[in-house]
Amino acid sequence: MNSIRSSKGIVTVLCVVGLLAVAGTASAFTVSAEGVPSESGVGDEVTVTYTVDDPFTGTSNEWTLAGETELENVSWTVTVLRAGSQVSQQTYGDQSFSQDLDIDNNGDQVRVELTGTTPAVENYTYQPEEQYVVASLTRVSGSNEEEFQNSTAHHYTADSREARQAIDSAQAAIDAAGGNSDAEQLVDSAVSSYENGNFENAVNLANQARNTAQQAQQSQQTTQTLLLAGGGLVVLLLLAGGGYYIYTQTQGDDYSKL
Repeated sequence: MNSIRSSKGIVTVLCVVGLLAVAGTASAFTVSAEGVPSESGVGDEVTVTYTVDDPFTGTSNEWTLAGETELENVSWTVTVLRAGSQVSQQTYGDQSFSQDLDIDNNGDQVRVELTGTTPAVENYTYQPEEQYVVASLTRVSGSNEEEFQNSTAHHYTADSREARQAIDSAQAAIDAAGGNSDAEQLVDSAVSSYENGNFENAVNLANQARNTAQQAQQSQQTTQTLLLAGGGLVVLLLLAGGGYYIYTQTQGDDYSKL
């Protein structure tokens, strides 16, 4: 009887320990992002928000939050909260900032709001498309640095976007035509013009490539239609000839009977 009670007591203790262990590992250092664009035009305003939950879970009790961006005319607002209530708030106006965090006087959530304008494109590339760093967030503890967030986006001008869309349209026409060497050469030239910043020429070459591919596709379709029509005519002639042959044979048999 005592051994049974003892066993039940051990199981109960183990269950409690297990629940405490689960409760202890339920929270973890996590970061979420809102408002990060996939692309933005040069000069357009961008506003993003990053939220770090449980900033001291699984890491040092003291560390430095560092942020960098390629956005221009920048404003960072770093808000520390505990149980949803604001503990502190700091604002920074440079493209980079750093703020010390301490478990003893900081909260359980850090919110980073960033606003800035999309930077100019320094180097145009068709593939891969031009990217800029929206924000990079790093956790610095002593000599250890760990980047835990890096957001990038495609940036463009009105002219570069028009040229890219023209090239994309031309490539789609080439693919639909099953490939065309002349059109592909024109697209290569359009891409070269794009990457040299000559967007007007890129658009013209891309349009020529699209037209060449579409004409080739139409020619193929016309040829296929004529072949099908010709094949159908041959079948009809064969059927007619076969019918005539059978008819003459039948008439010949009837005449011989007479």
